[in-house]
Amino acid sequence: MRLFRAFEGSDVRVAGMSVVHAIDCAIIRLICDPHESAVDILTKRGFPVSQTELLVVEVPHGHGLMSICSALVAGEVNIDYAYPLLIRPTGRAALAIHTDSTDTAAQVLRQRKFQVMSEDELGNGPLR
Repeated sequence: MRLFRAFEGSDVRVAGMSVVHAIDCAIIRLICDPHESAVDILTKRGFPVSQTELLVVEVPHGHGLMSICSALVAGEVNIDYAYPLLIRPTGRAALAIHTDSTDTAAQVLRQRKFQVMSEDELGNGPLR
C-alpha cells in the first residue's frame, strides 16, 4: 500500500505488476508509465529500485499462451518470468515477459507475426 501511495498525485500509471512475497521481504515487479517518473518517485521515497528490460507481446485469441511459448521454445529462448498487463492498448490481453535474450525473443515473435509492443504503445493504452 505504501508503494502505491507513493504514486498518488503523480502522472504514473501502473500497467502491470507481480508480487513475490517471502518471510522477511517482497519483490514487487511493476511496469509503469512513464517509467522514469516512477523510478524517480520510488527512489526519493527510499524504495530500493532495479530496472529490467521486458518484452511485451499481445496474446492472440485461441491458444495464445501456448503459441507464444511454442515460438520461444523453437527459438531457444527461455522465459524467466511473465505476468499479464493491466493496460490493454489494443483491447487484447498482453503479456510482459523477461527472457534470457530480449532481442532474440522479439525477433522470433515478430517473425511469427506476433504483435510485440513498444513502451510508447503501452503508454497510450486505456485501462481495461
